[in-house]
Amino acid sequence: MKKDNSELKRTLKFVLFSASAGIIQIASFALFNEVFHLEYWLSYLISLILSILWNFTFNRKFTFKSAKNVPQAMFMVFLFYVPFTPLTTLLEKYLTGIGWNEYLVTGINMALNLSLEYLWDRYVVYRDSIDTNEEAVKEKEQQK
Repeated sequence: MKKDNSELKRTLKFVLFSASAGIIQIASFALFNEVFHLEYWLSYLISLILSILWNFTFNRKFTFKSAKNVPQAMFMVFLFYVPFTPLTTLLEKYLTGIGWNEYLVTGINMALNLSLEYLWDRYVVYRDSIDTNEEAVKEKEQQK
């Protein structure tokens, strides 16, 4: 009997796409902050939005292979960030205010983002539409 490891593969894909989104966020932040000299909050906001769009696009298509309505799925991901962004910003401000290293706190927030967003996407956003896009349907047909 063949063991189904699709959830492990799905999780690994999510981690890799999230890591690439982290690179997008750091690189774009550096560009806006260091090259264009935008204000810190604007550089952060633009880079965060770019990383979210990157992560959403690739995880929807390749990780969850979802045919779910794009605006609806995107809105549900947006709902994740409504509390997450201000709460982690406050956490960052508090922990750095009591002397924690900024990069350590950012790493904690990135780990929280990775794990909580995976759970949100898996069990809320895409729960009923996993493996429903054309690619996933073709794969299922080929396995029969």
